[in-house]
Amino acid sequence: MRILYVITDLKTGGVPLHLARLARFMQAQGHEVCVASMGPLGPVADILSDTGIDVRSCEASAAYDMLAVQSLSQIISGADPDLIHSFLFHANIACRIACLLSGFDHRRLICEIQTVEIERRWHLIVDGWTQCLCRWIVGNSPSVIEHLRGAGRIERDRLRLIWGGVDVEALDGAVPVPLTQLQVPSGDPVIAWVGRLDPIKGLDVLIRAVAEASKHCPLLLLIVGEGELRSQVEDWVQGSGIADRIHMLGRRDDVASILKSADLFAFPSRTEGLPNALLEAMAVGLPIITTDAPGCRDLIQNERTGIVVPVDDHHRMAEAMLRVLGDAPLKVRLSQAAREHIWRNFRQERSFRQYAQLYGEATSARQP
Repeated sequence: MRILYVITDLKTGGVPLHLARLARFMQAQGHEVCVASMGPLGPVADILSDTGIDVRSCEASAAYDMLAVQSLSQIISGADPDLIHSFLFHANIACRIACLLSGFDHRRLICEIQTVEIERRWHLIVDGWTQCLCRWIVGNSPSVIEHLRGAGRIERDRLRLIWGGVDVEALDGAVPVPLTQLQVPSGDPVIAWVGRLDPIKGLDVLIRAVAEASKHCPLLLLIVGEGELRSQVEDWVQGSGIADRIHMLGRRDDVASILKSADLFAFPSRTEGLPNALLEAMAVGLPIITTDAPGCRDLIQNERTGIVVPVDDHHRMAEAMLRVLGDAPLKVRLSQAAREHIWRNFRQERSFRQYAQLYGEATSARQP
């Protein structure tokens, strides 16, 4: 099968990395894989190219660059794929238009949304208007499916749920990185956060929570990731009163090793789809504190696989940090339950085989 994957960009982030893993899996199954980015190529393009996957850019200069859509139409015509799978709103809409321009059968176009978007409601409106120009819309958690069905008015028969997953064996094989290698003093409890520096991630809440908890117990916070909010996060750190105990590590390729060196994973997001960072932290056996936000609540059962606190409540998050770090039996129980839940239900290969099955359904129904 010839598969064309299309995504808004290939910057380092949960969805581009998910696409890279899925593309490499399909390539290993014998399929011919090509990836197109609407925007300029980013770091994930190198990951794909290193495994021999053809990566192209439509060089979009803005969200509404119709020349980029025309470029995508030409890529579709040249690649002549059996199936197209797109990710993220802008790529989804671009694919629907490009399929019209190129004459590609929209019944072989699968679009995917991996977040419950609350900032730009017009995305849902456009998605609903154009849903008939694709075969299915995939969501990676029940929260995403519910959001698309309710707020987006996507037809029920057009929605498909495929849970996300992680490579648990690879995560398990990671070796903890000594904190001294990260220029972080050892001895005090370490709280980790991983992700894209973005307003929806609640990093302002996390920093206030760590600052409040540090009044009772000296803590260290590791922030792993990059994003558009970096300068703002740096300002929050400097104004926290504990700037010397918050370490911004930037983009890292050894995330699993850093997670294995931490004592606790705190994830105060305001909305998610099915956060990969949370899946990975659970898989390596970290106790979890997160919010009752879409995506997070799909993974964490309060008091069983982690502690769930209200969104934007740094006081409750600080209390939860002190409680877990101060109660060794609770910490162990939450760690073991989180790890077991991911290893049993969220293996990456299981998820990818569900995609393969969906691809088979889409291409078997080909009609002139």
